[in-house]
Amino acid sequence: MGPFFQNAQLLATAVEVALEAEGTFVAMNNRVSQSVPHFHVHIVPRRKKDGLKGFFWPRRKYQDEGEMLEVQKGIRATIAGMKKLL
Repeated sequence: MGPFFQNAQLLATAVEVALEAEGTFVAMNNRVSQSVPHFHVHIVPRRKKDGLKGFFWPRRKYQDEGEMLEVQKGIRATIAGMKKLL
């Protein structure tokens, strides 16, 4: 589990930096309400007054695939830069 959470911490930091968020919400989930039991982590960028209530956050769809790919590119670039510092 150590490497898994090290990667989750790296990704949470990268999401925060790449998306210019004020923080992140990190939650783990396993088995409950899953058709195929597995373990996973949610990493959600946070901003003040973003509407997060408990485990439910306002979801916003990407405008298009281009926006989704730009977010992905930014997060990947941030991770690459962070790994160079390690």
